[in-house]
Amino acid sequence: MAVSPRNQCLYRRVGRGVILLLLAVVLIHVVQAQYAKRTISKGPRAVGLLELAANGKAHLIPIAIMSEGKFYDAGAYKAAPVPMALEYRTVYEAVRSGVSQGLFTITGVRQLKTNWIAEGTWLPAGSAPPKTAHSADEKPIMGEEAGPPVLRRAPAEMASTGSKPPESKPQESKPPESKPSETKPSAPPPSEPSSPTPSSSTPLESAASPPAEAPAPPEDKDRPVLHRGKPTKRAHANEAPPPTAKVEKTTSKTNSGKPSAQAIGGASQVQLIPAISDAGGPEPRPYTYDVKPEEEQKYRKKLLALATEEISTRAKQLGGIAPSSSAASRARKSASTVQPSFDDVQLRLFDLSNTNEPILVLTATAHMSKVAGSAPAGELQYFITLVAHADIYGELRKLFSNVTDTQHLDAIPRMELIDAVDADGDGRAELLFREISDAGTAFNIYRVTGDQLWPLFEGTPQ
Repeated sequence: MAVSPRNQCLYRRVGRGVILLLLAVVLIHVVQAQYAKRTISKGPRAVGLLELAANGKAHLIPIAIMSEGKFYDAGAYKAAPVPMALEYRTVYEAVRSGVSQGLFTITGVRQLKTNWIAEGTWLPAGSAPPKTAHSADEKPIMGEEAGPPVLRRAPAEMASTGSKPPESKPQESKPPESKPSETKPSAPPPSEPSSPTPSSSTPLESAASPPAEAPAPPEDKDRPVLHRGKPTKRAHANEAPPPTAKVEKTTSKTNSGKPSAQAIGGASQVQLIPAISDAGGPEPRPYTYDVKPEEEQKYRKKLLALATEEISTRAKQLGGIAPSSSAASRARKSASTVQPSFDDVQLRLFDLSNTNEPILVLTATAHMSKVAGSAPAGELQYFITLVAHADIYGELRKLFSNVTDTQHLDAIPRMELIDAVDADGDGRAELLFREISDAGTAFNIYRVTGDQLWPLFEGTPQ
């Protein structure tokens, strides 16, 4: 029976409809799976700053802790007496721009005035955890070459025991001399015992001397321990405490403003890495935005042009171009053409919300050259921090600007970028800054919005 063209068309439509329906179902499941993986943390979620020295010694500075959607000072939240964020055996994951760098486990805390600092063990990412359960080697070596387990003593005891055997040997050699003396008549024995008695007393005194040396073992810190094979490296474990003194020196210096700035500049000496402690929350993802070198240069030029305008405006506010003679007009013209010279320019690009639209952060120092008739303000050192958003056309939109100088840190603090970190656990990153002023240092967390930076947490300078 032949099928009519009308039925063939109907079958085709039904087949297409079934295919589209199946594709829609699959798409729905994929979307649901993506949203299911993107879990949002409800807290508590702690944010800290890990200071990692070149020798591998690390300590943690608490910053903020989120509980039920609200941020609190991690150094004071539920401190009884130790803050909740610094409880024993709390684990922090150090993340640099969203990439895990390792785990930090708290083993102790110290308080410097009003600041808390946590000390602990640092385990870099990709390294195996230390095996502390068994101190013996994985492949035990039986003695020097082969044999059963050997009871090893401290070096002092080994030396003392090594000196005792030669003293005991004369005792074994002298008893044969006493035997022939017993075979002699009864008359000589009274006189002969007098002569051997001093000789026999000397070995007895030497034998009695070891009890006098018995107090020596308490001086040894390690008691005899049964080891298999070669002795383990316990001496290295005892050498661990000395670096803690060095850490105290570095931490005491970072409490003030100037040493902390040096710590950031000397990244080769101390690395500053944000750290997160949360039982749940989303998995970390990279927040960096990769661009070509030529694109980065374009962004850099645009941001430096914007920074030039900001610093020039600040210099005018400080009265740096106030004329004081008949050369006022020439001073205005020369001042309008003066351009600041930038030093230590750092540009970082982030993709905070996974939208493929970069967030640019520029930090730099600048100097304004002196002009005729200008005030000493031209000799100031300026600090600038700019945050801008780049759209799909490469145009920049300013979101945040901070300009200050060395003489006005009491009124306008200096802002230094630490890194991007997911502070609230929603899968999108925020910007972590360190605020430096004459009052001290503090840490601030800002959320990037469409037209500005919204503060989530602002610490108190200390």
